[in-house]
Amino acid sequence: MTLDAHLRVIRGKFRLDVPLAVAPGEVVALLGPNGAGKTTALRALAGLTPLADGAIRLDDDTWDAPPELFVPAERRRVGVVFQDYLLFAHLSALDNVAFGLRARGHRRAAARDHAAHWLDRVGLTDHAADKPRALSGGQAQRVALARALATDPLLLLLDEPLAALDASTRLRVRSDLAHHLADYPGHTVLVTHDALDAMVLADRLVIIEHGAVVQEGPPAEVARRPRSDYVAHLVGLNLYRGTARGTTVDLAEGGALTVAEPCRGAVHVAFPPTAVSLHPEPPAGSPRNAWPVTIGGIEQHAHTIRVRLDGIPPVLADITPATVAELGLRPGTRLWAAVKATETHTYPA
Repeated sequence: MTLDAHLRVIRGKFRLDVPLAVAPGEVVALLGPNGAGKTTALRALAGLTPLADGAIRLDDDTWDAPPELFVPAERRRVGVVFQDYLLFAHLSALDNVAFGLRARGHRRAAARDHAAHWLDRVGLTDHAADKPRALSGGQAQRVALARALATDPLLLLLDEPLAALDASTRLRVRSDLAHHLADYPGHTVLVTHDALDAMVLADRLVIIEHGAVVQEGPPAEVARRPRSDYVAHLVGLNLYRGTARGTTVDLAEGGALTVAEPCRGAVHVAFPPTAVSLHPEPPAGSPRNAWPVTIGGIEQHAHTIRVRLDGIPPVLADITPATVAELGLRPGTRLWAAVKATETHTYPA
């Protein structure tokens, strides 16, 4: 059974138009900037926001096909893990997991037995009697996942499931979640703004901007060949568009870059900030791209220093704190940026 959907939603001036297919056992991550339409897409799949047009089908079942058909959320075999989990504060972990089963007509004893099985699967048997306020963030996330999976959903929707966790907890819970998703035979749609969550958990990425799909594919392919500034920023690359003539690419925003492999026509040129070196004078030596820049900003980025450089073209560079001190870098400092042609990656636009 394949989920086959074309999500068309109109909310005021905003229009969502996203085709989406998810195979059994596949995890598809929806990524995009704030306001792109990710949560709207998730709500449409869940049955919380009706489609204006399009359809949602899972094999022979149709959940939404306006204007003739709309299946409400409670009649769809969908499990949802919300960003802040939305556990019932007055219920124990066991009864939170059993809630969906009880809502679907299961007897209390049978629902609690099945809930206990799922708490055991997520490693929380010892916390069955605990109320949500006694649980850590990671434990609450696992209870929410168990509650979603206990009803045997055909479609699992995860809305920023790790966003509420601190960094140390997130690492462990991400690993646990990847394990559970690998065992889940249904269809999973994950909404996240975190590139690492998407790369670790998803089989395929769908990038949405302004309500439309701008790129999709396996995580490695999307990371290697970004097609929008948002994606390039997400995966940490400098990205330019231009027109190639041999090994020279004339950039759309001004300037030119020399690339390693000759090509023709409209192309993207990408390279990581770590490929950019900074010099107080025009660099000499092996053939490379070099152009004057002015420091527009300096900030800590992971274990390095990220420098935003204004020039033609503008560029991001990752350097060490020692380099900052050695060159006496500060906003307004004038330098030369350099990138070897062999560090660039060129592909059709």
